[in-house]
Amino acid sequence: MATAPTLSEQDPSLDEQRRKRGNIIALIVLTAVGLVVVVGYVVLHFATSDRVPAGTSIGGVEVGMVSLDEARSTLGDELEGPAAEPVRIVRGKKTYELTPEEAGLAVDLDASIAQTGAADSVWNPLTMIDVLVGSEDYPVELDVDESALDAAVASVAEDTDREVAEGRIDFPDGRPEVTEPKAGRAVDQDATVALVRGSYPLEHTTLKLPVDALEPTVTSDDLTAAVTEIAEPAVSGPVKIVVGKKSAQLAPSDYAEALSIQVTDGKLTPVVDPMKLAEPLADATTEIGTPAKDATIAIRNGRPAVVPGKPGVGVAADDVATAIVPVLSKSGDARVLTVEASKKQPDRTTDDLQKLGIEEKVSSFSTNFPYAEYRNVNQGRAAQLVNGTILEPGETFSFNDTVGERTAANGFTTGTMISNGVFREDLGGGVSQVATTLYNAGFFAGLEDVTHKPHSFYISRYPVGREATVAWPTVDLKFKNTTDHGIYIQAWVNKSTPGSSGSMNVTMWGTKKWDVTAGVSSKRNFRSPATRYDASDKCVPQGGVTGFDIDVFRTFKIDGKVVDRETITANYNAADNVKCEKAPKKGD
Repeated sequence: MATAPTLSEQDPSLDEQRRKRGNIIALIVLTAVGLVVVVGYVVLHFATSDRVPAGTSIGGVEVGMVSLDEARSTLGDELEGPAAEPVRIVRGKKTYELTPEEAGLAVDLDASIAQTGAADSVWNPLTMIDVLVGSEDYPVELDVDESALDAAVASVAEDTDREVAEGRIDFPDGRPEVTEPKAGRAVDQDATVALVRGSYPLEHTTLKLPVDALEPTVTSDDLTAAVTEIAEPAVSGPVKIVVGKKSAQLAPSDYAEALSIQVTDGKLTPVVDPMKLAEPLADATTEIGTPAKDATIAIRNGRPAVVPGKPGVGVAADDVATAIVPVLSKSGDARVLTVEASKKQPDRTTDDLQKLGIEEKVSSFSTNFPYAEYRNVNQGRAAQLVNGTILEPGETFSFNDTVGERTAANGFTTGTMISNGVFREDLGGGVSQVATTLYNAGFFAGLEDVTHKPHSFYISRYPVGREATVAWPTVDLKFKNTTDHGIYIQAWVNKSTPGSSGSMNVTMWGTKKWDVTAGVSSKRNFRSPATRYDASDKCVPQGGVTGFDIDVFRTFKIDGKVVDRETITANYNAADNVKCEKAPKKGD
């Protein structure tokens, strides 16, 4: 009997249909899944684009998964306070404060956020996942004015840096005197700039200044050894200078002030300063050659004339300063140097003097004084020292520097002067009359009054308010040549005699710039004298003088037009009545 056919054998198309339905279902499922994936992908794209990645912080400020605007606002709010704080850089106990503006520092919010990639469109699935689950801290980006930051750091360095003070040996009294070395310091400016940039705006208020120590080339021990090995032999005896068939001795005292032992090319070496050597060398070598003569001024037929300078022949300080160094380490007869004579130009040449334009009288002033031989001597000597002074444009005259200390060795004698409000006998009495005459000549020449001091009480032979006193070394008379030409000062004394007064005279020559006139106010604030008793052998009796204040006016004119006015106030104390006796007892 035949076997019955199966279902498939009975209807083969039914199986096919089933397979087709399965494929359709699978395709539908796959399509649905794909749509879900695509939709999710698109949703995820829009969810992660234009947003700061999750877990992101900038300078420690959390800004993850917020919009760019929100991130910018949050970051700006958090950094506003710290960013406004000054940069504080500390060195020891000193703190340098630089405002952000001074240091050229500002937070760049846009660049700070941009570095996170938040503004980029995200399509890579892995990037999307990283946006959702990643975590990263970014630095705060800055907008830096490099030149301002460099300048701010340089200003800190300028205040901090200290050059190395190399040790040296000088000979102030002809004997070695050691100056110990001192270390220096220098700010590492590149490191400081990097430190400020790396710390702002969150950690910039306690920065430690990077400073490098600079060590001296030679040590104290090196200097101690140099005293014995170099310095002491250098001044152990005179040096013989040979010029042709002539010679001269240069004593250690002649060159000691010009000599020093300094660090040169890393080692201690003798150095001789030609400028300091020039004068003692000229004095020691007067027998060798002839000295140069400076050009000067002479008054001829009532006008200044240039007297030409003359060159001389002698030993050049530069040549000796170089040649003497190797000789200083020798001893005895070996301390000899040979140089050639050279032509020596004057310090002030004829051409130099002609350029100063000293061509006419610009002012003149005279004061009279009663007979006293000490006045003739002291005023005459002071006038002699002042006479011939030439002030170049911008140069300041100093009475004390020009005249020097009033001593017997300098040509002065004992005379009457004011001390502590009373007359006293002392060296140089009377020279204040020279100062007063000079002051008035400078006043009417229009020179700048740098410093002057009126007498403590008024002396009637002087112009009221226009006079000056001097005392060595504390009280000086100074005036400055503010013209465009030189000033030549001519000073002389017409001596007094028992039967006639003397006169102190000053004329200033140059090129006249102004017409100067003087005026005075009325006296005011009168002060009455007291009585003082003095039984010492230095007492000089005097009558009382009333004190007062007064203004002096100086008017400058050019071609009749006023161009300037000055007011100078003089304050005179009352001069006591001085009696050269013991003070009476109370009740007498």
